[in-house]
Parts: sequence; C-alpha cells; structure tokens
Amino acid sequence: MPTMKEFTIPSADGVHQIYCRQWTPDGAVRGVVQIAHGVAEHIRRYDPFMTFLAERGFVAAGNDHLGHGYSVNSEEELGWFGESGGWSFVVGDMHRLHQKLKGEYPGVPIFLFGHSMGSFLSRTYAIGHGAELDGLVISGTGHQAKAMTTAGGAAARLEIRRHGTEYHSKLLNDLAFGGYNRGFSPARTESDWLSRDEAVVDAYRADPLCGFIPTAGLFRDMMGGIAFVTDRKNIRKMPKNLPVLFISGAADPVGENSKGVLRAYRAFVDEGMENVSLKLYPDARHEVLNETNRAEVYDDVLHWLERLV
Repeated sequence: MPTMKEFTIPSADGVHQIYCRQWTPDGAVRGVVQIAHGVAEHIRRYDPFMTFLAERGFVAAGNDHLGHGYSVNSEEELGWFGESGGWSFVVGDMHRLHQKLKGEYPGVPIFLFGHSMGSFLSRTYAIGHGAELDGLVISGTGHQAKAMTTAGGAAARLEIRRHGTEYHSKLLNDLAFGGYNRGFSPARTESDWLSRDEAVVDAYRADPLCGFIPTAGLFRDMMGGIAFVTDRKNIRKMPKNLPVLFISGAADPVGENSKGVLRAYRAFVDEGMENVSLKLYPDARHEVLNETNRAEVYDDVLHWLERLV
C-alpha cells in the first residue's frame, strides 16, 4: 500500500509555510508526478488520483498554493497570493517542491500536472523551468484572448484601488465565474459546471476550503499569469521536445466548450512544440479527475506517463 506524508516548505514569499502532501509507492519508483491544483480548492482533493498513481509506481505530490488550504495563516488569507508578485511566488513554491522531489529521487523522470488555475501556473512553470521536466499534463485549461485578460486585469486593479488587494470581490468573482453554469440550466447548484457527479459537487460545496471568493489581488495576479502564458513569444521559450498532454472535458466552460483548449493546443504546435497530444472527453465538465468517467481519465494519464518512463 502507498504511504502518505505531510510536510511544509518555506514559501518563496518569505512569510508563509507551504503545506505539501506526498504519496509514495511501497515498491520501486518509476517516476514522480507533481500536481498543481486550481483556484478555491486544495491538494487533498487529489488524494484519489495520487493514490492511484502511487499504486502504480509513481510518487505523487503537490502543495496548497499561497492563499489556499493549509498554506494560509488565517481564514482571511484564503484567496490571497500577496500584496504584489503573487504569481511568481506561487510558481516559486512549485519550483521549491520540485527541487525537493528531485533531491529525493535523483535520476527519476519528473512530470508536472496542472489543473485549471494550476494549468496556467504549470504553463508558466514550463516557460521558465521546462528543461527540468520530463512531461507536462495540462487539465481544464483555456487560451483566453488578450482583450479578456486586459479587461480582467483592469477591473481587478480598479477593485484594488477601491478596496485593497485583500478584498474578496464578488464583482470580480461573478465576472470570472458567473457565466460558467449557464450551459447547464436548469442547474441543481451554482457549481454544476464542475462535474456531472453530484456527490463531487456536493462535497466541494460542503468543504470550507473550497468555493470561497478570491481576492482582488489574486484576480489581478491570475489575469497577468494567463496573459503571460498565452503570449506567443513566451510559448516559444518552452523546450520544443517537452512532451505535453492536454486533457479537458468537452463541455468545460473554462475551455469554452473545447474551443479554448483547441486554441492552446494549436498555439503549442504552431510555436514548434514537437510532442503535443490532446484528449477531449465528450459531455465531461471542468474537473475531469472528478468526473463520472474519471476511471478512463486516470488510465489515459497513466498510459501517457508510462510511455515516457
């Protein structure tokens, strides 16, 4: 049986301790998979997937980002990266965990799996540290237009001028996520866009560390991060031979019901990435790891990893 351990690492912001969670196989280690979670959730939601990987020989680890889960110093910090430079701090924390894992398992292939906001963080990571990775899985992503990120960033900065970076902005939350449920009308809950599995949706809504309204500062940082990863000159900085797998629910509103995911995939190919794959799951929504067909998704990711170890 795999074993789980919890630990913390000092954050790149010099203030916080970053909560980490790691599942380790009881036999030989074939590879390491580092996971970057999405906004308004936490790494413990990935335990079933991490256990699945560890049972098949992969160390699986991840951390609660700044402003999430157990990496906060108070409840008020939920959804806040920092006064400034938050996106870089979060990517820096991911790099610190990567370095720790690399030290524990020298010579073993290391993969990065990023979901939703974690997909944009992981794309940022691959632009700056792609040579350190043996593969990248991008889940629940999109490829937003420059006009959208510019307008979103401007709205966030206006909210910051009015209320400060730590203000939990319902206005920005509605602008960013308010339309995601429209395609699933009549909706049972406001979170139906996450998954067709009602138990998953209900557990998310009952979790006090999920579904909170992020701060204006986080929205500013996230808009900047998305603008960075969708800029073609930055895409060109990734190692051309880095294997990349895009996975998404075909009905995921974050990926504009597949259109945004296809734009991201084509941007990678157009900028010379040599080993890019894409899998869209019919009718699946945002959290493909928590969808009704998650066994299929788990197996697809595993088989992709196994081809690279």
